[in-house]
Amino acid sequence: MTSCDALIFDVDGTLAETERDGHRVAFNRAFQDFGLSWYWPVGLYGQLLKIAGGKERIQYFIKRYQPPLDYQGDLNDLIVDLHRVKTAYFKQLLLDHAIPLRPGVKRLLDEARRHQVRLAIATTSAKDNVIPLLETLLGPDSPQWFEVIAAGDMVPQKKPAPDIYNLVINAMGLNPHRCLVLEDSQQGLEAATAAGLTTVVTVNDYTRNHYLGTAKLVVNHLGEPGQPFEVLQGDANHAYYFSLDLASSLLRNSSE
Repeated sequence: MTSCDALIFDVDGTLAETERDGHRVAFNRAFQDFGLSWYWPVGLYGQLLKIAGGKERIQYFIKRYQPPLDYQGDLNDLIVDLHRVKTAYFKQLLLDHAIPLRPGVKRLLDEARRHQVRLAIATTSAKDNVIPLLETLLGPDSPQWFEVIAAGDMVPQKKPAPDIYNLVINAMGLNPHRCLVLEDSQQGLEAATAAGLTTVVTVNDYTRNHYLGTAKLVVNHLGEPGQPFEVLQGDANHAYYFSLDLASSLLRNSSE
């Protein structure tokens, strides 16, 4: 059986439910601080998630929706300042325990660490968001669990480009056929697939209707022994929660 040498995790929507009740709320609070009448409701934010990266999302919103903007300074400076304040609000939401881990995440990470499976993160988020999230939801030492934490500002192009996954593969010296990616969206899946990586997608309310045809397995979450996952696409080989055995099985089937 092809063993699983490494697990590579996306963050937002994969490790934790960060988007709707985290980043979206933080963006709206930042807009208020700057005296902007902008507001991103749940449905609109789902559309904006097609754009990877917070600053890029603001740029797209301005270009696509042309909201009222009474600002005389440099627009790029405004976007940077908005994102800085938004990041501060996001960190406070973490401290307020408003953002939960997704089912099965902690269990799978613990299993991987027990079996010395290497861990990495590949995210479009800024590292300033990722580290506090890990420390708050998984423990103060949890960033050290991950051999590489690759963030969006470390590569020329964000997902769906494969740059972030290529960075992880090269930095860790991984064989792409012996590691598995866990993602939550079409953009993330496209990035991992373009890097030659087998990918499992755990959808959320925003990504359930994405096209996920190249995913090896699509489930609603990673599951727990007492909280089975729902298989939406692919073959879970009779498993009802995600484990290293299932990861190895999926990699073996990908190599056949």
